[in-house]
Amino acid sequence: MFPYTITDKEFRQLAAYIKANFGIYLKEEKKVLLVGRLSPVLQQLQIDTFSDYYDYLLSDKSGEALTTLINKISTNHTFFMREAGHFHFLKEKVFPTLLPSLPKKDLRIWSAGCSTGEEPYTLAMLIDEYLNHEKKLWDRKILATDISENALSIAKTGIYNKQAVASLPKNWRLTYLIQHNNEEFEVIDDIKREIVFRRFNLMRPVFPFKKKFHIIFCRNVMIYFDHQTKLALIDKFYHWLEPKGYLFMGHSESIDKEYQKFHYIIPSVYQKE
Repeated sequence: MFPYTITDKEFRQLAAYIKANFGIYLKEEKKVLLVGRLSPVLQQLQIDTFSDYYDYLLSDKSGEALTTLINKISTNHTFFMREAGHFHFLKEKVFPTLLPSLPKKDLRIWSAGCSTGEEPYTLAMLIDEYLNHEKKLWDRKILATDISENALSIAKTGIYNKQAVASLPKNWRLTYLIQHNNEEFEVIDDIKREIVFRRFNLMRPVFPFKKKFHIIFCRNVMIYFDHQTKLALIDKFYHWLEPKGYLFMGHSESIDKEYQKFHYIIPSVYQKE
């Protein structure tokens, strides 16, 4: 049956399932978007209704249905140097005070919700430029995670088109990218090796990390969560930051003033007390 329609009951059912599994809160006005993104899936599976699709999700034990669902509904819009003020703040304010305080020269950064990889690659380039000849003295780790396998597969290749890399500083484009043709650019292996890409669901009740992070980037992810889900995640970020560690959020995101654990630094940047 195509085109597909969704009843109010079916939408509430699917929206609750998506929120429970991924934390994404779909308001009523997202009904058309949900139908548009999932209709090709129903058609391919030869499923007639969203009720039948919901039953299919519940019955699938392979995990494939869940993976396809999140790949379809997640938004992976990002670009190099997005919200560039954060990277300038890192270079000018954070690194000069944070790095001298790390006696073991062990710097751990998490890009949570890394999408197609532009954010962690930008961070790796910034660190390479900042540390310069001292880089070999440092143990640098950038963990980049996302829930979308599709986004991560692009991130791992490190290949982007001309428009995607245009926002990078010219010297970075010359230093850190290989131009394959007029339209394709690939991140050099030295930068790729700085990053570990992993599929990760931020709704996991327990995070399995061995060490805490000095910096966490989670930008433009929590805009899809309701208030309680957002607070629970911020609590986890607080736990997994080292003392005096930094949390970077999207420019349209903030932590409520009554939440006393984080210290406000500048808009969308917070520090663990």
